[in-house]
Amino acid sequence: MSDIAMDKPGASVLLMGNEAVARGVLEAGVSVAAGYPGSPSSEVLPAIASVAKKMNIHAEWSTNEKVATEVAGGASFAGLRSFAVMKQNGANVAADFIVNLNMTGIGEGGMVIFISDDPGGMTSNNEEDSRTAAKWLDNPLMEASSAHEAKEMIKWAYEVSEAVNLMVYVRGVTRISYTKSNVTLGELPKAKEKKAYFPEVWDMYSPKKSKFTSGPFPIFHKPLHEKLDKAREIFETSEFNKYWGPEKPELLLITCGACTSYCVEAVQQLAADKKVGILKLGTTWPLPEKLVAKHLKTTKQVFFVEEMDPFVERSVMELAAANLPETCELTFFGARSGHLTPFNEMSTNLVIDALTDILNLEYQERDPEYSKTAQELVQVVPARPINMCPGCPHRATFWAVKTALKLDGRNGFLCGDIGCYSMGFAGPGFFQSRTMHAMGSGAGVASGLGNLVQFGFDQPVLAMCGDSTFFHAVMPALVNGVYNKSNFTLLVVDNSATAMTGFQPHPGTGKLANGDTAPTVDIEAVCKAAGATVEVCDPFDLRNATQILLRMMKTEIGTNVVIMKHMCQLVMTREKIPNQYKMRVDPDKCLSDECGCNNLCTRLFGCPGLMLDKETNKARIDEALCVGCGLCTDVCPAGAIIREEVK
Repeated sequence: MSDIAMDKPGASVLLMGNEAVARGVLEAGVSVAAGYPGSPSSEVLPAIASVAKKMNIHAEWSTNEKVATEVAGGASFAGLRSFAVMKQNGANVAADFIVNLNMTGIGEGGMVIFISDDPGGMTSNNEEDSRTAAKWLDNPLMEASSAHEAKEMIKWAYEVSEAVNLMVYVRGVTRISYTKSNVTLGELPKAKEKKAYFPEVWDMYSPKKSKFTSGPFPIFHKPLHEKLDKAREIFETSEFNKYWGPEKPELLLITCGACTSYCVEAVQQLAADKKVGILKLGTTWPLPEKLVAKHLKTTKQVFFVEEMDPFVERSVMELAAANLPETCELTFFGARSGHLTPFNEMSTNLVIDALTDILNLEYQERDPEYSKTAQELVQVVPARPINMCPGCPHRATFWAVKTALKLDGRNGFLCGDIGCYSMGFAGPGFFQSRTMHAMGSGAGVASGLGNLVQFGFDQPVLAMCGDSTFFHAVMPALVNGVYNKSNFTLLVVDNSATAMTGFQPHPGTGKLANGDTAPTVDIEAVCKAAGATVEVCDPFDLRNATQILLRMMKTEIGTNVVIMKHMCQLVMTREKIPNQYKMRVDPDKCLSDECGCNNLCTRLFGCPGLMLDKETNKARIDEALCVGCGLCTDVCPAGAIIREEVK
């Protein structure tokens, strides 16, 4: 990780987009930063935490995004600049607080939330567009088009936040968060002298309502819209809104965020800079209407390029409709016209394809022979199917679930959740997860299913969650199940880390975001205190884990918890915990096609450390990948896989 606290104003430094955001937080003089890990935003908080002591910042991983936003809100109430960070899914979790925060306004300290969306769902279970949340919640919204702009935009967002007394969103996307580019460093603030103080103390001689309590709503709602109007005026002259091109373009291309680079490259490759003007909006809500209206008057055709929802497209078309008949001759192209899709990532080639159609241009991307050769080379690249890591304890848990459900024989099933174990919906998890929605939803859905006995429902219900997800969103669902006497079994797959997003600590790990030790919240004790029946086991003890699951499923009433506790293999490697076993395959016992298992170990079990030798058609250990967990020994029906303890 780069040294984001480098005190060298004017220096050009290669930074990841998320690191640039963190640097912007430092340059803005933020005192409190909070978040919940979720790619593509996971690296922002660790970057801040790595220099938190040096910069006198309180940085924390909160239990979920709503709490992180509340922590930041509290700091703002006390007059300090504060920051929260999350991915697009987190916007939903935080919304309940924000919709009311907007009614009261923030404190004297500015407050900014950085949300990184994930077009294409590369690290997510959806590709939700968080911009709609900003419009729905009535928050100013900015979109960065590069790592350097993200840094600068974060700083300016605090000025806007304090000017209009509202929390401000800065939106990134995967290609901004994970890009690496040169960032010019600005000045770091001097030592913070401002004392935190909450001003709304009660006065017994003049008791009155605090300004930080919302209601009655009509009184608060009108000022909120006045604040947005003020933000719109500020946005009209923002340096983050830029135009390139002729005074009267044949086509006006309106874009924002990461799509800016695609548009510039497409126009350059088509040599269409004399025909196409590019209006790049850095402030996308509220729309800077005067600026946009000025550019609409210069053309007859408008083309929108943005990722996911046609957010800017709809806003501009609303503006055009409000300015009829002056805008009646405009023709709009974008998601609505079918020239681009309102889903997945954009690219330079997609923009080129749309521009060639709209402007009737000819374009050949590359020599046909080159394309043919490239396609041939793709065929020789080995396939890398989605999989769990070698030695992943979740593979053992899913195997135990699969076996227990089959032995039980009552068509039981597993409600899945979000984490590494979300791969339970696919081959690596043996297709065991039959539902998968939001964090904590596995337990919530199972709680509903477990109360359907009166309707003839008699299938065993299992739910799964990770240790970090347990603290994030599962505890309310667990308590709900216990309280409502729901019959289901919750599997907490405790691998001692928020593994999917980069091994961030959580309340069960005994570590803080800055590495300091912290009290450990005992998941077993929490579940018992809630009133659930609890058992703890190691999923690598397959026989015992399977028997416990069978026993729990036979319980006809009440909520049960099985904590499958085994440290993530990658965490073990990071902490230099040695491998337990040395693995080998006995070629005499591996009977290949004569075994009757149909290559069970490599076909179904699927650990990357096991492979099928195409010459002998027998299993063998890939020593470069095998971590010596020993689980495959229990899976092989012929006893051909041998584990030997490492001395």
